[in-house]
Amino acid sequence: MKGVHNILVALALLALVSSLGLAYDPSPLQDFCVALDDIKNGVFVNGKFCKDPKLVTANDFFFSGLNNPGNTGNAVGSNVTTVNVDTLPGLNTLGVSIVRIDFAPYGGLNPPHIHPRATEVLVVLEGTLFVGFVSSNQDNNRLFTKVLNKGDVFVFPIGMIHFQLNIGKTPAVAFAGLSGQNPGVITIANAVFGSNSPINSDVLTKAFMLDKKVVQYLQSKF
Repeated sequence: MKGVHNILVALALLALVSSLGLAYDPSPLQDFCVALDDIKNGVFVNGKFCKDPKLVTANDFFFSGLNNPGNTGNAVGSNVTTVNVDTLPGLNTLGVSIVRIDFAPYGGLNPPHIHPRATEVLVVLEGTLFVGFVSSNQDNNRLFTKVLNKGDVFVFPIGMIHFQLNIGKTPAVAFAGLSGQNPGVITIANAVFGSNSPINSDVLTKAFMLDKKVVQYLQSKF
């Protein structure tokens, strides 16, 4: 009996520690959620409002279309088909989403970007991709890269700038799972040079150590 008692005590302590470890502020599920004292003016929560469980059907957990190639006829030669809580409501509160990424041959690029709310794990279904991510300033901005072939998997840690480039002669396809129902995406070039409203060109001139005319040209492209 003493051995059983010790096991129960150990389990109780483990449960207590686990509960304390989980007692933290929830991660944001969108860009921002500003607090209000007057709930009458509240229009959103951290995530989505829940449907009455009695009204839920199988269609709420279903999405069709990831078998269809995306249109890569654009400036970067890639297309991302996203399945997140906005397109698959059943993902709400589950902390996962998925994307299909299509790449044009000879240089189709998913340009440098970050997911502010998710880690990404990518698997190549067809083609050959050159992928990588850059670590934080604290880690001296180290670059981690790998050439991936069919069946290979690579992980991009949350918040790290990362990219994928098709270095093959044929179209490439990859699927990626993300650890968030709404991972968010910030494409670096678009955000920096195409923000709404534009960032003052003096800021970018000094930050990137470029001629002001070059900065203004880049801003005009986005």
